[in-house]
Amino acid sequence: MTDTLRAIPPSSSHPLAPYIDRLKAGGALLPDTAENVTEVVGILKSYGVVLDAYYRNLLYISEHQFLVFFPFFKYFNGDVSLAKLLRHWQHDRINFEYAEYCMKAMFWHGGGGLDAYLDTPEFTAHSQPAIRSRIKTNPMLLSLNRLFPEFLPEHVRQLCYYSALGQFWKVMSEMFLSLSDRYDQGDIDSISQVVAHIQAGLVAAASLPITYTVTLRNQTHEIIPAAAGLTFLPDAAVPYVEAVFFRGTPFSGTVSYNAQSHQIPPDQSRFSYGALFADPLPIGGAGIPPTLLMQDMRHYLPDYLHAIYRRGQRGEDDLRVKICETFQKSMFCVTTATIFGLAPHPLDTDDPEQQRQNQSYLEAWMDRLLQSRLLNVQTIA
Repeated sequence: MTDTLRAIPPSSSHPLAPYIDRLKAGGALLPDTAENVTEVVGILKSYGVVLDAYYRNLLYISEHQFLVFFPFFKYFNGDVSLAKLLRHWQHDRINFEYAEYCMKAMFWHGGGGLDAYLDTPEFTAHSQPAIRSRIKTNPMLLSLNRLFPEFLPEHVRQLCYYSALGQFWKVMSEMFLSLSDRYDQGDIDSISQVVAHIQAGLVAAASLPITYTVTLRNQTHEIIPAAAGLTFLPDAAVPYVEAVFFRGTPFSGTVSYNAQSHQIPPDQSRFSYGALFADPLPIGGAGIPPTLLMQDMRHYLPDYLHAIYRRGQRGEDDLRVKICETFQKSMFCVTTATIFGLAPHPLDTDDPEQQRQNQSYLEAWMDRLLQSRLLNVQTIA
């Protein structure tokens, strides 16, 4: 913890009280240093480029691979060629598997209006015509649908998450790339400005509708219509933060899935495998999903960030670990923007009752962050 934090008298007995006070003062969970600004903006530029590829592929799959059970070319976005296939086999490509990992984490953990909508009669009414159109000339799928009537609807539910996450990442990609542009122009020089940029982007996109439409046999089917009332912030952004930042899924090979070993909590709400909790050291190891993201981002690092990494003791030998550490710093900035955006009242309010509610709100967030990497990112240089 920095000297600045120790100098602030805590407003409560909470173990993370100094961070609560920092947030009330308009600061961020990440210390405001020049190198932190450079690292965060640089990694978010790289992440923005990768997210651009991720969201385009997620939307392609949702719109053009509808109930295709052997989608051999789903990562090609409809552009299949021998040269591209050879690059794919040589692993000279974006790792779209990580995008699907995040999508499945959201699908599994649920939450928000999208999760609720997918269990309603309205979803059934909108999805069934699309399912019938897709399978009406396929005797195997027709028989499968009669034997297991919930099988195909469950796949459509997953496709809804492909689309929703794609729409969410489209906004975030544009937000991070515009942040980089502003930094290059000299408009961004503090962590507080980074947080303000992200918060403004989230607020601007908060009410964007989340919809999903697929075209089959020249007929359009609205599976998530605008009338469902799903919007960006409560139904995509917040469930994403919960599923990917906080909960995640246990990494195979690092913990035992054997229930008798008790290495995995029996309750999903107690999961703490998300981006804010992950140990950067395993990053770079096979079977650890974030390794795929770090590998993708390393190809798009701006020169000024790459130079910082090269100055480290190991040079580029631990590049993925360094990228992961910086990425966690950036995610604590996004978390700060989320905390500010969802606060029940302005954090600088003078009203005692509003201050009390804000205090409870912030302490609830800090409870979630007690076992996170929050303390680690205070000192990583």
